[in-house]
Amino acid sequence: MNVMNTPATLVGDREITATRLLDAPRELVFKLWTDPKHVARWWGPKGFTTTTEKMDLRPGGVWRFIMHGPDGTDYPNVITYQEIVAPSRLVYKHGNEKDAEPINFQVQVTFDDHGGKTLLSMRMTFPSAAAREHVITTYGAVDGLNQHVGRLADLLAEGASDIAASPPFVISRVFDAPLDRVWKAWTERDQLIRWFGPKGFTMSTAKLDFRPGGSFHYCLRSPDGHDMWGKFAYREIVPMERIVLVNSFSDEKGNVARHPGHAEWPLEMLSTTTFATHAGKGGGTVVTIHWQALDATAAEQKTFDTGHESMTMGWTGTFDQLADYLAKERS
Repeated sequence: MNVMNTPATLVGDREITATRLLDAPRELVFKLWTDPKHVARWWGPKGFTTTTEKMDLRPGGVWRFIMHGPDGTDYPNVITYQEIVAPSRLVYKHGNEKDAEPINFQVQVTFDDHGGKTLLSMRMTFPSAAAREHVITTYGAVDGLNQHVGRLADLLAEGASDIAASPPFVISRVFDAPLDRVWKAWTERDQLIRWFGPKGFTMSTAKLDFRPGGSFHYCLRSPDGHDMWGKFAYREIVPMERIVLVNSFSDEKGNVARHPGHAEWPLEMLSTTTFATHAGKGGGTVVTIHWQALDATAAEQKTFDTGHESMTMGWTGTFDQLADYLAKERS
């Protein structure tokens, strides 16, 4: 195992540790960890979002925030900073506050320079073995820590130093099914045709070549009988974890085409879909969609940025159809 990329590991009977080599200078990594506007872009396990109520970054200062689970559960949290040495070290205590999640532990985070990259090390220390076991069994702490650090690495890979960049469209959903079942529903043609598309749409035609360099060419039929062709061009597939593809409208032959109802919609979009065990109460599988305009003009980017509400409606309907399909299959 690469000691610079060690997943969450149980040490002794009271600790959980993890390390990750991040492809960014430690000044940037430290900023992403301590600036609320950046923290909101990655903090927490997959599918979670974070709202900061107050961040007072000084020894003795308090960070109050709410983590919003992909299933709608809110998790109030309080962190009290004990030591801050920018950009190399953070020590803080989690918990011990009224109206917050009943979990208490101390965290030490170090940011070591490694030839222009950052070796991130985390050590979580719990007051007892029982306290550690509680967060593992109740909150999925081991999976959660791995996903937490992984989201930071993903953000850096996207180019987090560009603060002015338009944020991607992101939507998550927890499905009441194991990860392997959800993955198959998303990656097998005969299953995709039974649920993919906004609420009320059906798939009349589908051709799937599921591999990097392959494609998914399909036709969705609206409730009023109109056909709309689309295409996925697969770039990266990590089984049971991630699918990266270029999403576009198309014609019947599979050529990239403009949005049938909006000339300034981006011609292509980069889409990353991640799959993970739900690191929160209740279990299940979290699916998260990241969409961003690809090589867009300024007008296309603006159209995309202002279209998040309609995208939310479309993907919510699609997720609803997947949830219904999984429930029928389960019964």
